[in-house]
Amino acid sequence: MKKQFAINGMSCNHCVANVEKAIGQLDGIDKVKINLKKNNGVVKFDEAKVSADQIAAAVTEAGYETEVI
Repeated sequence: MKKQFAINGMSCNHCVANVEKAIGQLDGIDKVKINLKKNNGVVKFDEAKVSADQIAAAVTEAGYETEVI
């Protein structure tokens, strides 16, 4: 499954790396692509292992506001 997330609070490439790391540590993540200029990200993942809500929670725990688009 592929979902897009709006991510607010990122201001630099270090922020992008933090979000990618937070999402990438979850089980079932296949691909993470974060776009700093558009303040969003696309995540490809295995629904049997992780949910969109769990991905959003990981982003929130990393210190950024997010929602599934």
